[in-house]
Amino acid sequence: MKKIRAGVIGTGRMGEYHTAIYSELFFIDLVGIVDIKEERGKTISKQFNTAYFYDFHEILDKVDAVSIAVPTGLHYTIAKEFLSAGVDVLLEKPITNNFNQAVELFKLAKKNNCTLHIGHVERFNGAVQELKKIVHQPLLIESRRLGPFQKRIEDDGVVMDLMIHDIDIILNLVESEILDINVMGRSYFTGKDDLASVQMQFKNNCIANIIASRATQDKIRTMAISQKDAYIYLDFTDQEIHIHRGASSEHRLEKHELHYKQESFTERLFVHRENPLKLEIKHFIDCSANGAASSISVDKELRSLKVALEIGDKFKKSQTNL
Repeated sequence: MKKIRAGVIGTGRMGEYHTAIYSELFFIDLVGIVDIKEERGKTISKQFNTAYFYDFHEILDKVDAVSIAVPTGLHYTIAKEFLSAGVDVLLEKPITNNFNQAVELFKLAKKNNCTLHIGHVERFNGAVQELKKIVHQPLLIESRRLGPFQKRIEDDGVVMDLMIHDIDIILNLVESEILDINVMGRSYFTGKDDLASVQMQFKNNCIANIIASRATQDKIRTMAISQKDAYIYLDFTDQEIHIHRGASSEHRLEKHELHYKQESFTERLFVHRENPLKLEIKHFIDCSANGAASSISVDKELRSLKVALEIGDKFKKSQTNL
């Protein structure tokens, strides 16, 4: 099998993860990594026995595929250069912070017969894959993606950094037109959204409540789904799903006390756990090297971004009224 020449642009936390996975795949020739922080770049290149480059232009003609894990504001400029050079691109989410630029990148990829894959790693979480098989006509979806503030995240607010994962998952589960979006939020540590609470109402009567926070001193990644025949609870971190069915409740009044009892049948799905990012990179390389079909359509990629951007705009408007 011919090896794919790959590179990584940006060696922050996500870039380092990408580098580590490329370095262990036998069908990948990791040509090098790029970072404008020279000390960081040289440290990572030495750790994974690959070359270091300061300027991404130095690697343009040396690779077949790249992962781009730089701040969102640089996504459009760098991805455009690689796609124009005929290089396949795995671009970390969000695509860009401008919808028209995202459309342009997909058009450019199609024109140059390139793969443009957006790094929504939760799509490759084994529990999320199982979720698609058991969720049918959801009535209510409640999602929580909370954690403490990390100074390294300065380019995006919490909607584009965290909530976009849940927006993407929910849109693909509900598959209905959004009728209305309500947004509340606050800025605590940055000039952007650090806490956001969103309610989405869909045409099929489903309601989704999504909370994302980087003001919470615990890391929480959960989603709960109510449908007519089941209550489904997913923990993204543990990759576990619990399904509650046939619930019943009973009140019993005894002397001086009221007792309440609730019962349900609970199923626990044991999900095959594998590194979601590794699965994502393998899928990207399969698309790049073998022409495999992308796991998600361009329309759905753009829809997730469009909704996230709309929520961001509503957040900004809500702050002007305070």
